[in-house]
Amino acid sequence: MNASLLTLMIFLPAAGAVALLAVKNRDAALRMALGFTIGTFLLSLLALALFDRARGGAFADAANVQLSARANWIGAFNVEYYVGIDGLSLPLVVLSTFVCVLACIASWKIEKMTRGYLALFLLLETGILGVFVSLDLFLFYVFFEVALLPMYFLIGIWGGPRREYAAIKFFLYTL
Repeated sequence: MNASLLTLMIFLPAAGAVALLAVKNRDAALRMALGFTIGTFLLSLLALALFDRARGGAFADAANVQLSARANWIGAFNVEYYVGIDGLSLPLVVLSTFVCVLACIASWKIEKMTRGYLALFLLLETGILGVFVSLDLFLFYVFFEVALLPMYFLIGIWGGPRREYAAIKFFLYTL
């Protein structure tokens, strides 16, 4: 369970985004998204409880990484699916999942294309968590890009009065 905890925590919001496709009712979609964000937050609290502070240093070296999962991904380029938590990433993960719960609650006023908004929001949470726990540089890059794509659409569609301008600026700065 410990080795797969981070993988479950990363991809639970993505599973929620896919599950939202089957929901037609706006209120049911909001409750489902909130349930997936709360579930992810509870998994991060479980990771906090399982984390051994005695050996959890602030930097990701082999001795400090805990709850890790490792699998060969692209063997020809020595790219691995390698995730883990250390003393620096753990508070960031817990804080991110908590803020995502609050942001989901704040999203209940969204009226325009609610299911699309929530699906992109959950994909954004997947990207954020993946960035914080990835220990392979290529995997970090993939999760970073996964976080940028929904963020662009969230800004461009549901943003403020100058949302198109802000989305273009966001794209240019992250290019």
